[in-house]
Amino acid sequence: MRQRICIFVLLVSALQANAQVEPQAGKWRTWFISSAKEFRLPKPPAYRNEIAIVLQNQENIDSAALYHINYWNAGSPGYRWQDMMAKLWMNDTSYNGMLAAMLLSAAIYDATVAAWDTKYAYDRPRPFEADKHIRSFVPKPESPSYPCEVAVTAGVASTIISHFYPKLADSVRKMAAQAMASRIAAGVAFPSDTSAGFALGKKIAEYEIERTKNYMPQNNWDGKMPHEPDKWKGTPMFPLAGKAKTVLLDSSSQFRPAPPPDFKKDMEELKKFKPTFRSMSNAFYYAGQPEDVLTKKMFEYNIHLNPPRAARIYSVASIAMYDAFVACWDAKYSYWGIRPDQYDTTFRPVLFFTPPFPGYPSGHAMIGAVNAEIYSYFFPESRAYFMKRAKDGAESRFQGGIHFRTDNEIGLDMGRKVGAFIINRIKNDGVDKQDKSTSQ
Repeated sequence: MRQRICIFVLLVSALQANAQVEPQAGKWRTWFISSAKEFRLPKPPAYRNEIAIVLQNQENIDSAALYHINYWNAGSPGYRWQDMMAKLWMNDTSYNGMLAAMLLSAAIYDATVAAWDTKYAYDRPRPFEADKHIRSFVPKPESPSYPCEVAVTAGVASTIISHFYPKLADSVRKMAAQAMASRIAAGVAFPSDTSAGFALGKKIAEYEIERTKNYMPQNNWDGKMPHEPDKWKGTPMFPLAGKAKTVLLDSSSQFRPAPPPDFKKDMEELKKFKPTFRSMSNAFYYAGQPEDVLTKKMFEYNIHLNPPRAARIYSVASIAMYDAFVACWDAKYSYWGIRPDQYDTTFRPVLFFTPPFPGYPSGHAMIGAVNAEIYSYFFPESRAYFMKRAKDGAESRFQGGIHFRTDNEIGLDMGRKVGAFIINRIKNDGVDKQDKSTSQ
């Protein structure tokens, strides 16, 4: 076992990356807390007595400990939690899913900014810097040790997931404990760094849960639906989502499009369309959960080594998706746009199903266009790639037979407008001017 550990340490040293530092991140503008300084932690205790604890943890490292060190060191501190939340809310039929996903990213960012304020207020050395006998089992972080950024994120994530998905509370608490223990064993955090970090993340998460408690519609749907034959019929999902409070948009109706046209020509086009293997493949691909291209780009540019930058990108993307979802559902339930298989009951969609909500505008098209705009802001050299994905995603709904082309065109147009508006809101807050090489 000891030989395996030595080989592991050598590999880490060989792959040692120049982790980016953001000493001014503690001054960045936050989403739901007024400032990072408001949550500055007290001065950390002396770490001398904790050196022995770290060394003891390293002496007891086994294959399970190495697995957890690797697992929680992958990506940015929020990477594992973001992945978990994506799976949760995509299968959540309540209004809470959309709020939970947005709040996770926003609170991780706010807590990370607060952590950086404390880090550079006290400039505490990492364990591997404090004692030469302590080894780093991961690429050495260049930021100060107190508080631990992985623990801060764990405090946020476990609190938010426990709140919105209480059946998972015990599981996420155990995950948070594993994450914190992994940083101590890895030689990059003292026990007091992790305990303080977790408490900070938990405090900010609780504050932001309370701050956003009225974001979702507070009333029950009244059950009223239009009776005209050209309107969508069915048991609607999220009929009040368009009433939710937005974060950056002025209101959910800010970019509401004009009413839909008569879909006669759209229906004729759709019925003339001849599915091919390629078109069906595209339809089914985007009907599932496509590749997480944002996280992939962050890995490609090593932004995962920069916790504040990574948290900012995740938060902007998540808030943009949340606002876009609210705006799209405002339009859907303002017009109750009919779906193809209801317009012509003889028509059978390629996808064998029709989503339980109105079709106009297309949510896939709108979200895809918003993502393309936001991702292009942070990675402009990949704009053509992101735009193609948005177009392919929109086209997939036509190819699948569940949207008219007009639904998609209006969705793409709305998405571009919402994305541009959000970018104008964030690009003037001073954060991305600090280091364009890492934010773009």
